[in-house]
Amino acid sequence: MKCIVLPEKLDYDGSQISSLWAYNSFGVQEDSIIIFRGACDVKIEHMIDLEDRRANESIWSEDMLNFIIEHFDSTDLKLVYARQRLFTAIVKERLAGLGIHTSREGDDLFLDGKKLTVSIASTSAVSQKIHFGMNVSHEVYGSLKEAGVEDDRSIVRLMQEIGDAYVREFEDMEKDLRKSRPLGVV
Repeated sequence: MKCIVLPEKLDYDGSQISSLWAYNSFGVQEDSIIIFRGACDVKIEHMIDLEDRRANESIWSEDMLNFIIEHFDSTDLKLVYARQRLFTAIVKERLAGLGIHTSREGDDLFLDGKKLTVSIASTSAVSQKIHFGMNVSHEVYGSLKEAGVEDDRSIVRLMQEIGDAYVREFEDMEKDLRKSRPLGVV
């Protein structure tokens, strides 16, 4: 699995959750997590969550960390939602390591009762995709700035640590798969 933290800012508009975005944009053909910082403004045509779409909700942030995850081993929707929740738990753990205590409800993290993150998972004919966004600053919702994390170096370090932790989790699972015997085999 490849982890790439983009050095330049890139705005998230929802098109990045399309299949093979990492390959089309960066030549990455393997499972990947691409991480970048920028504004977020998801247009209705790119909205995956049908509840949000039906309610004509807006997904917007002036400054957000964006994590785009793609796995090619399955197109199982239940599995990608499990992976999304695992990723959310990893983010919560990393934030706790910085002294930032959040609460988790499903795939969302909350800071002092205010929603800190947005996330969606889905599948296509070739892969599973996850978008996870975390506000760096926001006037209404929770943000890293509100939690005291606002200098660029700390934010870049956090982006890298979260991406590396997710990759390590999958590398560790692969090792476990290769050491476990099937049930009923002696």
